[in-house]
Amino acid sequence: MNVLVVAALAVVAAALVFVMRRRANKTFEYIRGPPSPSWLFGNILEFNRQDQAGDLDFKWCGEFGPTWRLHGILGQPILMTADPKALQHIYHKSGYNYRKTMEQTEATRMFSGPGIIWASGAVHQRHRKVMNPAFSAPQLRTFVPLFQRHIRKAALDIIGDAAFDYSFGAQSSTATHLLDAYANVFVDAGMYPPKVDLLIKASMEYVPQALLRVTEYLPLKDVVRTRKVRKAFEQEAVQLLKNKTERLVAGEEGKKDVMSLLVKANASENPKTRLSDAEMTAQMATITIAGHDTTATTLTWLFYELAKHPEYQSKMREEIRVARSSMTARGENSFSPDDLDSMTYCMAALKETLRFHAIVHGLPRVAVRDDIIPLQYPVVSNTGELIREVPIRAGQQIFTSFCAYNRLSQVWGVNADVWDPTRFLESDVKRETNVGVFANLMTFSAGLRGCIGWRFSVMESQALIAEILEKFAFSLPPTPPEIQRLPAGVMAPGVRGKTEMGIQMPLQISIVE
Repeated sequence: MNVLVVAALAVVAAALVFVMRRRANKTFEYIRGPPSPSWLFGNILEFNRQDQAGDLDFKWCGEFGPTWRLHGILGQPILMTADPKALQHIYHKSGYNYRKTMEQTEATRMFSGPGIIWASGAVHQRHRKVMNPAFSAPQLRTFVPLFQRHIRKAALDIIGDAAFDYSFGAQSSTATHLLDAYANVFVDAGMYPPKVDLLIKASMEYVPQALLRVTEYLPLKDVVRTRKVRKAFEQEAVQLLKNKTERLVAGEEGKKDVMSLLVKANASENPKTRLSDAEMTAQMATITIAGHDTTATTLTWLFYELAKHPEYQSKMREEIRVARSSMTARGENSFSPDDLDSMTYCMAALKETLRFHAIVHGLPRVAVRDDIIPLQYPVVSNTGELIREVPIRAGQQIFTSFCAYNRLSQVWGVNADVWDPTRFLESDVKRETNVGVFANLMTFSAGLRGCIGWRFSVMESQALIAEILEKFAFSLPPTPPEIQRLPAGVMAPGVRGKTEMGIQMPLQISIVE
């Protein structure tokens, strides 16, 4: 075994034994949860090795209620919740009082650099201030013609063109260096992490932040893979930033892509609040990862569901044709944002797919200070009492389950475990607690750290759905393979027994007459 790994393991073991055991406490021990299958890994190993993304979230939520207790490394207690009021408290009401884990922060930095997803606190506010204008609803509506114009390029090249005025070459016979580095990165880096990786990552919470940069040089599975992606993005982004800055200085108007707008917005900021060149170049990887994978994977799941529900697919296609007739009567040759918004069956299918197949199935958080987390749906304790709130201490780790929240029957109805877009055509979906940024879903996260590009993803999806479904019909193959929700960081589809081939979805596609 590599000497560096052995040394890292020694540090990990020391940190775990001397720190975690001392800090482990009896916090919320009265909350029910699954038994620990391992004194060393607790439930963490099985949670990271589950067959399909979300399997254990759904199982435990059904067994213990929307809030339950897990055993972490060396028995450290972890609170896990899908409760809407708890999620609202953590993501909305508490601001930055629930930070990302040190492992999550460092992994983001290694993947995309110091971009908006990596940033926290005042730094995150500075990033958000510069980036908000480029992601405003009026600005994004101007991209709709571009989405339709580049329909054959699909999600990745649309992101490249709209966000950076850059071509990834996704439909080219020769892949770019960046596309080659980016392909299947989540499956390669995120699926079934080795035990050594889990131990090292658990220890990061107790290692001084200055020392965490050393992890970038560890020969761990995900570190090696994500470092390759970041370097490829940096190589392209540095040149892009240079070109766009030179255009701005020269007074050239240039294109209205997101990066150009960011360069312009950043230049107008007070020098003390501007983003550095490293922060600006990091946004390229951040926007690509957040924009491409969310949209591409969601549309893949949507077409899969439509293949299984041809009757609903027909309703969507008829709705698109009606909108096309109205558009043609006006003398126009492309859908307007209002046309896309009028397609209620299409929007309902998009919302339902985002609900049922939550691309980001959950995120960990750490309490910055002592707090009390309220529950909308009380859970039963070990002694049979109803628990309506959970007191926690500073440093407490919490797993927030987006996929389990998105399938809570209390919120989405008794058929929450079924893909049924009609729930969004009706008015009986409960709205007691506002949580997510879109359709009350947690798929794009929520609050101060909610996905800044969620509108981009929704508008792009609307345009792609209308153009694709008008011309093509989707159905299952004669002998359909078993589709698996790959636990690869994103809830992506794969074929059972062929996970080494990465993300894929075999479907039959025919031209609509």
